[in-house]
Amino acid sequence: MSIDWGVYGLPETFVIDAEGRIAYKHIGPFNRNSLEENILPVVRRLQEGAGS
Repeated sequence: MSIDWGVYGLPETFVIDAEGRIAYKHIGPFNRNSLEENILPVVRRLQEGAGS
């Protein structure tokens, strides 16, 4: 499965959508800024789409 997802090093963070697809992949450690600027907007967008 890791080859299918493109995993090649740690740490990596994936945001997976409701269909099981990778919606966002963050390579390396993340801090507050990358969480707020990159990861959370994707999560919010997916949440909004789930309600429609």
